[in-house]
Amino acid sequence: MNANYTLRDEIRDYWSARAATFDEQVGHEIFSEGERQAWRDLFLRHLGAGEGRRALDLASGTGVISHLLHGLGFDVTGLDWSEAMLNQARAKAARRGADIRFVMGDAERTLEQPGSYDVLVTRHLVWTLVDPKAAFREWHSLLKPGGRLLIVDGDFVSDTLVKRMIRLIEKLVPGLAGAPHAPNGMRETHERILKRVYFSKGARAGEVANLLRDAGFAEIMIDHNLKPIHREQAKNLSLLKGFERATQHRYAVLAVKAQT
Repeated sequence: MNANYTLRDEIRDYWSARAATFDEQVGHEIFSEGERQAWRDLFLRHLGAGEGRRALDLASGTGVISHLLHGLGFDVTGLDWSEAMLNQARAKAARRGADIRFVMGDAERTLEQPGSYDVLVTRHLVWTLVDPKAAFREWHSLLKPGGRLLIVDGDFVSDTLVKRMIRLIEKLVPGLAGAPHAPNGMRETHERILKRVYFSKGARAGEVANLLRDAGFAEIMIDHNLKPIHREQAKNLSLLKGFERATQHRYAVLAVKAQT
């Protein structure tokens, strides 16, 4: 492999390869109005109505979160490092007539203007970060005084009792657990990446909160009440996958930049 080919490059290429089918998977695209409303409720609870405020959707993928924010009245920019994802996002926005700006950039080194956003949102990005300490400092710098960062993430790594039970059932009755998270041809790449990221042992809410505090955020709150979202998602999952999702360590973390 090219010596200049970094872990960040591998992560970008992995998600680029998944762009064409990204929206087919529960937890990526939203498949019901009930789930959409549950996401809206989460954002309203922590961010409030948009009212024209500027929002940056970090690692925006095909723009699912960008569209939710846009629907709440935010002036939205979606940033992603994958051209394939951005192509999907721009096509979706065009179909829906949504005025969302999509730009290419590394979520850990955005090159966006400091102090230019009221709100930053990221879903299922933190667990893949190579250097979260530097990323969190960067995100802090992008916010205006009083600006809010909302992280939605989880520990998808720890080998829980539920995971072990599902693996055992899958051996006894292949296919009962439903489709794997990563397509068969990409599971090896997914595992290789996972072993090398910062949160290779799992992104726990407490550790994320501590790193955010170290990055300069003044106020931090952990919200574990994501059950309305998971209940809606479970309707489109196998019984075992729905149970696994409901028992995983999933959370939202709100971090606020000091006013001065």
